[in-house]
Amino acid sequence: MTRGWHIAFAAAALAGTAASAGVVYASAAWAAIDRGPTCEALSRSLRVASKGKVQAIAGFTFSADRRRWGEFHARLRRMPRQGAAVMLRIDDQPFLLVSRGNEAWSDGPRQEQAIIAALRGGNGMSVESRDGGGRRFIDPYSLEGAATAIDAAAAACAGKMQRR
Repeated sequence: MTRGWHIAFAAAALAGTAASAGVVYASAAWAAIDRGPTCEALSRSLRVASKGKVQAIAGFTFSADRRRWGEFHARLRRMPRQGAAVMLRIDDQPFLLVSRGNEAWSDGPRQEQAIIAALRGGNGMSVESRDGGGRRFIDPYSLEGAATAIDAAAAACAGKMQRR
């Protein structure tokens, strides 16, 4: 896969189809997307899904009203079995995520701050669980450009704060 294609993916596929979406920043692995009321720093898994399969994506959401400020979220490529833990790992540091179906989220502001701090000094990131057959699966991510994408998404939404 060429670097240019990956950037095109970050800019186009991660932006989705929302007319109000705009790319704020794009690197080889991460993009910051302005979706109007929310801004996201997003990446897709290094494990590219086959045609017709679910592509694993992870990122951070910021909202102009600050109700979501650095919330981590992930879409897993497989459906975890009922009751299976979903873990985010940054290097060797684990973070237990809240999950429903093949979606998972951070568990509040303290955990979100810890995840972002670990990511800034980290070398690798993965989201993992066990599928219906009990097999462990891992969705790996590059951290190249992650901190800049997070900062760009946060700055894009911080500028939209309404004065009261």
